[in-house]
Amino acid sequence: MAAHTESPIPAERRLRPAIGAIPLSIAVTLFVLCTANQSFWHKTAAYFSGTVGATAVFGVGLAALLSAVCIMMSVRFLTKPLFIFLLLTSAVASWFMDRFGVVVNVDMIRNAAETTQAEASNLITPAFVWHLVGFGLLPSLLVAWVRIDHRPFFAKARMNAAFVLPLLLVAAVAATMQMRLLASTSREHRDWLASLNPVGPIVSAIRYGASTGAEKDIAVQSLGADARVVAAAGRRPRVLVVVAGETARAENFSLGGYARPTNPELAARDVTYFPETTSCGTATAVSLPCMFSVYTRDSYTHRKGLETENLLDVLSHAGIAVEWWDNNTGSKRIADRVGYTFLPKSADPRFCREGECQDGILLDRLGPWLDGVTKDSVLVLHQLGSHGPAYFERYPDAYRRFKPDCRTAELADCTAEEIVNAYDNTIAFTDHVLSAIIDELQRRQDQLDASMIYMSDHGESLGEHGLYLHGAPYLIAPKQQTQVPFVLWLGGQDRAAIDRTCLQQRAGEPASHDNLFHTVLGLMSVATSVYERPLDVLSECRHAPSA
Repeated sequence: MAAHTESPIPAERRLRPAIGAIPLSIAVTLFVLCTANQSFWHKTAAYFSGTVGATAVFGVGLAALLSAVCIMMSVRFLTKPLFIFLLLTSAVASWFMDRFGVVVNVDMIRNAAETTQAEASNLITPAFVWHLVGFGLLPSLLVAWVRIDHRPFFAKARMNAAFVLPLLLVAAVAATMQMRLLASTSREHRDWLASLNPVGPIVSAIRYGASTGAEKDIAVQSLGADARVVAAAGRRPRVLVVVAGETARAENFSLGGYARPTNPELAARDVTYFPETTSCGTATAVSLPCMFSVYTRDSYTHRKGLETENLLDVLSHAGIAVEWWDNNTGSKRIADRVGYTFLPKSADPRFCREGECQDGILLDRLGPWLDGVTKDSVLVLHQLGSHGPAYFERYPDAYRRFKPDCRTAELADCTAEEIVNAYDNTIAFTDHVLSAIIDELQRRQDQLDASMIYMSDHGESLGEHGLYLHGAPYLIAPKQQTQVPFVLWLGGQDRAAIDRTCLQQRAGEPASHDNLFHTVLGLMSVATSVYERPLDVLSECRHAPSA
């Protein structure tokens, strides 16, 4: 009888080390908690008032809980894809959380999903790539390389239970010891658990996916179908240019008292500035639709914005010609039912590079458009404005007034002074764009009754409180992200109808995105049941019509 010989182990298997599913689960959990949660642990220490013991107990409990979850999910054929997904997700999210101080919530994911390739490319810097390689790709390749020893089903279930139950017990004991602290911290600091990586981003992505799926069957409800223009016949066409600004914060507008001369051209024109204006949100995907909706910030939701017609629709119902020119990432469905032009598609070499255009392209087309106006019209100009982090790409060299300015999208490579200089240059260029729009309108005062409104969608953080860019949850967002510039220029006809003393007094009072809808209707002399006079910033200052 021939002697039994064992099958030789393939060389490929000998070269690949083996590891059990349980130790791999614990290793991945600890790696992510230690390398991808700088912001979370910083907030934990701060919110726990620096209590080392409480932070340590919480950390042990959290590690035990997440390890138990990973062990329960470490089933054959799922373990490696799951852990690779967690590692890559954590690496990407931690870059933006730790570098810019953002929270990857539903609004942030919506903003990212609706961005353009050109805008996204500004964030894909060499430093980001190296971070992704070091903390995401290389650990993922290691997970893919090792062999996982999976036991038979029932043996695996017994072994998993032997680890999971004690881990859950540790987590429960840790939570019980600090129940009051955990409850108060999560209640008072909504950003805390949302910063836990990758749990927060994954939960937000699931919520975003669920809401997006539910939005597919939304039917838009009519708004202001009774709208009509109430104005004398035989008059000149009334034109309003609404400039939807991007990422401009009120703090850096010299019209509002900023020490640097960022608004020299507007200061030389007869404009009214509203220094106490707040935004509806801290990201374009929220603020822009809210600005043009009939809802106030307190009552606005993303779904309401989608299922209800907006300001542009009401103007159209009144017979006013409406157009939207976009030099940003789209109208967020605001302009779905009016004339729409996406300017970066023109690739005009005078203004555009790599899918983005400086706002000078708006001025290039405005004059010919105004010359063709024959009826009451509203033109919305959606700026690229001051969108970061590549501030230096938002203005031509002629507007490098504040130097040295940060000349890279990698803000970590610049000093605080260079970042502020670059940002202030974007504001100075916006000042020029707005002033040039006013000049174009003023030149046609004999043919048109023209006015302009400028209002930014949200502000920007430039390192204050360790935050950069925008998109912080509104409840905790600093004023740099929620206080925005609001500029009003009235043409001759509108100036004559407004009490200037009253307007200056009104400008010193609080304003917000809530005012845009009704102020535009008032300027365009639109009567409709959805107009709310108290929200029109000009309503109290209009001269009573003569008998």
